[in-house]
Amino acid sequence: MSKSRNPIKRDTSIPRRPLLWMAAALLFTLPPFFDSLAIWVPWLFLLSLALKFWMEPRGYRLRSVVLKLTLVGTAVTTAFISYDSARGVEAGISLLVVLMSLKILEAHTAREFRVMVLIGWVLCLCGFFLSQDFTTALCLMIAFALLVVALIQFHRGAAPGAVWPPVGTTGKLLLQALPLVVLFFLLFPRINTGFWFELRPFRLANTGFSDRLSPGSIAALADSSAIAFRAEFPGSNTRPSGPMYWRGVVMWHCNGMEWRAPYDPQPKVPSTTPDIAGSRGPSGHSSNAKEIQQRITLAPNGARWMFALDRPIKAVPGAMLVRGDYLWSVQPIRKSRRYEVVSSESSGNEITAEGRAEALEVPTSISPAVRDLAYSWTVQNRDSRGIVNSALQFFRTQGFSYSLTPGEYGSLEEFLFRRRVGFCEHYATSFATLMRLAGIPARVVVGYLGGEYNDLGHFFLVRQSDTHAWCEVWLPENGWTRVDPTAAVAPGRASLDLTTFLETRIASGQMGVGRNALIARLLRSGVFTNARFIWQTVSYEWDTRLVAFDADVQEVFLASVGIASRGTVFLIVAILLVAIALLAIYFAWMQLRTRSRVDRVKALYEYFCRKIARLGVPRDPCEGPLDFARRAAQSLPNESNRIRQIVDTYILLRYAPQPAPGMLDRFTKEVNAFGARTRH
Repeated sequence: MSKSRNPIKRDTSIPRRPLLWMAAALLFTLPPFFDSLAIWVPWLFLLSLALKFWMEPRGYRLRSVVLKLTLVGTAVTTAFISYDSARGVEAGISLLVVLMSLKILEAHTAREFRVMVLIGWVLCLCGFFLSQDFTTALCLMIAFALLVVALIQFHRGAAPGAVWPPVGTTGKLLLQALPLVVLFFLLFPRINTGFWFELRPFRLANTGFSDRLSPGSIAALADSSAIAFRAEFPGSNTRPSGPMYWRGVVMWHCNGMEWRAPYDPQPKVPSTTPDIAGSRGPSGHSSNAKEIQQRITLAPNGARWMFALDRPIKAVPGAMLVRGDYLWSVQPIRKSRRYEVVSSESSGNEITAEGRAEALEVPTSISPAVRDLAYSWTVQNRDSRGIVNSALQFFRTQGFSYSLTPGEYGSLEEFLFRRRVGFCEHYATSFATLMRLAGIPARVVVGYLGGEYNDLGHFFLVRQSDTHAWCEVWLPENGWTRVDPTAAVAPGRASLDLTTFLETRIASGQMGVGRNALIARLLRSGVFTNARFIWQTVSYEWDTRLVAFDADVQEVFLASVGIASRGTVFLIVAILLVAIALLAIYFAWMQLRTRSRVDRVKALYEYFCRKIARLGVPRDPCEGPLDFARRAAQSLPNESNRIRQIVDTYILLRYAPQPAPGMLDRFTKEVNAFGARTRH
């Protein structure tokens, strides 16, 4: 009984080495799951892997059908509770991960191991559904390769020294597949919807934007390192002078410290009439204004906000220029998007009677103390510019402070007269409200300020932590004019990205150490900065060259090679023909390589047989190599070991699927040296 059980256990257990390779591969599929799925899903996956390595040496596995069904039912119910539905990409991927976890616990045969490898490849594909950034792509490509290694290791068995040969074989397979991958990537017909799926409503913490601005909404992003967009300035490898205000959305509707953008932005109507600031062109901007060209690569965010420096002059493809001089995408941005935009520093539009009335609306709930403050500035100054300067002086001299954690406010009066601690949105909204109370049209703009310049890639990297809010007021002599009250409280913020600015204030003792200053300084050192710039540049190339290779870019590429107008059917047929040609060339090359090796081995063996014949032992034409070696060794006992070694090597070279490297060279040397040794 014991003898009959041991072979069954050996046959049905999965070898530990391929299991280790597969576990390593599955770990590399986890990063996008932690970012996008319910937190219990990846942790259940990790627990299943750990339990598998504890169970496998002991011969344990998940056997009970009732327990399996119970676990599956529990998983479906938990997914439904987590996502409010069992449908959708996120819920579907979560169920797939849970089923993979259960499969890991019950698997014990060769067939089940292959099934796990196949599911692992499906999980790699699902990871791209959740994220397409370079870090995720690198992890998933490593996972894909390690799954191939695991499968090769499984079929090789426990052969000695079999750790690295599967890695080499996988590398060869991937290199051989690379031409077909490049071919399909460049020529396979694409559609403009991209490869990004809207999995859920994007939260404010993800995008940094909403149609509403309330105290604390931007401060919550101060620690976010997520990329908002990257910006280049074509024709220039230097930084533009002055602060960089990236315009995102303009908010008109005031409720004290809470502001809201229009629910349905209206396209801007071009103006061709003369303006106070100077002559205007058809686009409505000053003809002598300085124009700035930018090339922006926007990260997918599921919203419609698009960004440009200062004020964009005209719309870009797929977007419209709306009232307030900002860009609004026609479709939600669910994939990496690249566009070029030209901006101007000038106001670029007039104010109508209707627009003035809208820009002066204030809620009736504003307290008398706040109204009296704004009225005092109108008494002291006769012009709008003087009122603005008085308001800035108030924020500059009345003990206001800049903080990432100002806490909650119940009213505008509490902020202005009692606590006086705030972030950029507190100062922008309160300043705009005060300007309206003083009779000056005002609005709030939300976008980004600054960005980190990459000297290696010559682009600015703007993160979600750089989200900023400022104010615009209407001055008769200048039109809409940017006023940033945060700069009055925190001088220097406009010229630095938020991270650098905070580190500067911490070093000077103006702010408490809310984050680890030592680690922050270490990460800003020369070595880490260069490494970070290299990684950012590679990631930028990934986004612009690969992820952004959509139908429009493909059309330009096909036009450059002269096959743009041939149609989709022509492209598919061309891809198939080229793929068949590549496979035929590869097959012919492998056959030629194998045949040339076999022919050389056969010629050397015949040369060896002629040497044996000169010693008095001719080979019978019908005699196989083993029989001939046995007879020759008996006739030539002094050379028996050499004869057997040469014949054994010949059999391996002739019939083994993959002889060891260098064996043919050793065989050649042995055959060439055989006669010389004998004569000596």
